[in-house]
Amino acid sequence: MAKYKPLMVCCCVLLVLICAVALICLCIATFADVGCHSGSFTHAAVAADSQVCSEIGKNMLQQGGSAVDGAIAALLCTAVINPQSMGIGGGSILALRNKTGKVTIYNFRETVPQSFKASLLNDCPTTFRLSTGSQWIGVPGELRGYEAVHKRYGRLPWAKLFEPTIKLAREGIPMPPYLATFLNYNIVKDHVEKSSLCEVFCNKNKTVLGKEDILRFPKLAETMETIAKQGADAFYTDKIGQDLIQDIKAAGGALTMDDLRSFKVQEIDAQTVLLGNTKMHFPPPPAGGTLLAFILRVMKGFSPSSDSLVGDKKIQLYHHYIEAAKFANGQKRNIRDPDFNIGKSADHLTDQSFIDRIRALISSDGTHNDSYYNIKPSTDHMGTTHVSVLDKDGLAVSATSTINQLFGGAVYSPRTGIILNNELADFCGRADTLRSGERPPSSMTPAILETKSGGILVIGGSGGSMITSAVALSIINRLWLGMNLKDAIEAPIVFVDSKNFVNFEPGFDKSVIDGIKALGHKIGSWKFFLNVVNAVEKENGCIQAVSDRRKNGMSAGY
Repeated sequence: MAKYKPLMVCCCVLLVLICAVALICLCIATFADVGCHSGSFTHAAVAADSQVCSEIGKNMLQQGGSAVDGAIAALLCTAVINPQSMGIGGGSILALRNKTGKVTIYNFRETVPQSFKASLLNDCPTTFRLSTGSQWIGVPGELRGYEAVHKRYGRLPWAKLFEPTIKLAREGIPMPPYLATFLNYNIVKDHVEKSSLCEVFCNKNKTVLGKEDILRFPKLAETMETIAKQGADAFYTDKIGQDLIQDIKAAGGALTMDDLRSFKVQEIDAQTVLLGNTKMHFPPPPAGGTLLAFILRVMKGFSPSSDSLVGDKKIQLYHHYIEAAKFANGQKRNIRDPDFNIGKSADHLTDQSFIDRIRALISSDGTHNDSYYNIKPSTDHMGTTHVSVLDKDGLAVSATSTINQLFGGAVYSPRTGIILNNELADFCGRADTLRSGERPPSSMTPAILETKSGGILVIGGSGGSMITSAVALSIINRLWLGMNLKDAIEAPIVFVDSKNFVNFEPGFDKSVIDGIKALGHKIGSWKFFLNVVNAVEKENGCIQAVSDRRKNGMSAGY
């Protein structure tokens, strides 16, 4: 027995060591999670417009997919859950940060077709209304864009990304509450019932679907199934494209197969600016990132902090923001496709001396007339969707997608199930000319922010003209005013419309509204606060993901 004692002692010592190591590891893990808020994730997350689409994106990530796989799957899903906002008949702008930290922009927004109505801009509305009809259709870029980023960064098979949405489209889904609410607005109800959209969104009695109905997209399911099997070429060079063009021509449109075949995805470096200790990467013109950067850098010079929310300082904070937004409105006509507008640049909007000059023009005791800001009144738009994704390997995707206004131009392709965009309406009030191949000016601004401490914020918004306000105020709230990400996004916004009227979202601080009135600002009566921000943030190893409650959104992660 004695001869076994050393062996037993060794075993006991080894067991004690193993237990000690396990206890240390447990303690390290426990302390590492102390800073993480309830509901945070440790690996990856998706913030889309709906819980269904966020979950679909997350499932792709859990199956070994990249942030690109998750984003594409979530966007395809959104085309069914929120078809008023986006779809494969539209286009996107996508910011992608790779593992080395390089941020690249993929612009696959729609372009002007080879043939278009010469006097099209004379048809632009002079008051707020939806631009309907086939004359406004731009060449769709959505699928070519998905193809480009998937080839480079996708890990899952192309077809797999389509599977969940094909199932939803074919089997049907209970009417999404947000969509049902939209369809009950008189302006939208009339828009749908008097158009080809009624084939999908109306009952047999030709009235819009209600909350208790089932929404199905049988033709779109067939189309997506073909694209899943054959790739994007099925849309751009083959039968789906031919069917789509046939339907567009039947609706009076001018798109051709040559337009589809010639569509190219633009891949360029992101623009980058410093916001104190934070770098912000964003898409250059014709996207709206430059205007976002301009507003934030003007505001940074006023040194906003959590103390800015106390007493009269809060009135000054929002007064400064409103003035910066008015100057941004005066610069909108400089946001054009640089490939088609040689000599017209927006570079000055990120130049520090110009920003300092504009900040000096902002006084604390009042506002000015429109000419002070170089405003040429135009019309405002609403629409779009956004998805933010961060995967376990650090790949980040911020993607804003659109068919432009609600249900695009209300042109539905019965052969393919695709809803067409009305992207050319984005030239209205922002340009005097348009040319074949040109991409329209946009408020879309998918952004990726990096802090010196290694934190990352993937953020973007939807809501047409409200995107700039929604994203700018969310970033100001998060970076400088001390709010957590959820509160930063949920806080009511102030929206300075294209005519420089100041509009406050319901729930905004009444004392601030009264203070802004006293400073002489014109108060507007904007009713459609469709501003939605979706974001994913990683800080100290913890991931927070927020999908905006305004669209009944919910994020997902693991």
